[in-house]
Amino acid sequence: MQFESWQAFIEMGGYGFYVWLAFGVSFLAMGLLVVQGLRARSKLEREFVQEQQRQQRLARRQQEVS
Repeated sequence: MQFESWQAFIEMGGYGFYVWLAFGVSFLAMGLLVVQGLRARSKLEREFVQEQQRQQRLARRQQEVS
């Protein structure tokens, strides 16, 4: 589909508000999913490091008792 001008492209034949709103909501949702995924990954990495440290402390205590 060709548009005569940028204004016609933005207006989308009278449906521009709905079209651009749909794009905006979609990109917002995708952005939130990316942020959520990054935060979850960071949390998992922190928990993994804490668990490794816990395992090391337990192993040291076992060696001290033995």
